Amino acid sequence: MAALVGLALVGTADAGTFRFQDATGTVHYTNAPSDPRYQRVRGWPEALASAPFAARSSTLRARAVTPYAELIRATAERHRVDPRLVDAVIIAESAGNPRAVSRKGAQGLMQLMPQRSAKLGVSDPFDPQQNVEGGVRHLRDLLLRFGGNVTLALAAYNAGEDAVRTYGGVPPYAETQEYVRRVRALFDGVEGPGPAWAVGAAPQQVYRQVSEDGTVTFTNVPPSPTMTLQRRF
Repeated sequence: MAALVGLALVGTADAGTFRFQDATGTVHYTNAPSDPRYQRVRGWPEALASAPFAARSSTLRARAVTPYAELIRATAERHRVDPRLVDAVIIAESAGNPRAVSRKGAQGLMQLMPQRSAKLGVSDPFDPQQNVEGGVRHLRDLLLRFGGNVTLALAAYNAGEDAVRTYGGVPPYAETQEYVRRVRALFDGVEGPGPAWAVGAAPQQVYRQVSEDGTVTFTNVPPSPTMTLQRRF
């Protein structure tokens, strides 16, 4: 999971912030690098802005979703999903091509697999209205099943709900990790808060834990009993 893990702040000294991403997709930040894979980045919380895909292409967004802007907005609002998240999924899935077909057989704007289309009642996955309706409903269901956690819902959209539950987070599949990073970057790169009514619209919680040696760790992983809520994003 592309989680914020291990941002160690020992005492008050400013030794800089270092970052590396491990094989599972977890992103680690620390001021005391113990692994040669750590790379120096700007300090906390500016380090968050240096994550892969932090920059967003407005040209790509305009080209991909503008023709379907009203359809996306109306469908997303009806199912209480942030329209900006639907935009990001469509850009990552099909780049706005309603006739897109993946190597695995996923179809249309939101790249629905034939089995998924059948379950959602989508008779023509190449019809933008049917495809967006089915895709948004599927995304909403995943958000609800994962308690509004956008990252886990996106991982399940790509790899399947069972895979996310099996691994207890984003599965260690390169394709899924890349997909989650890209969609989150597109979604998180939008200025301003999302609609308060959207599923998963609540800001992400970050927890703070102090170890016996005084090391302070910030993480978005659900807390142990010793952690306290530090701030929200």
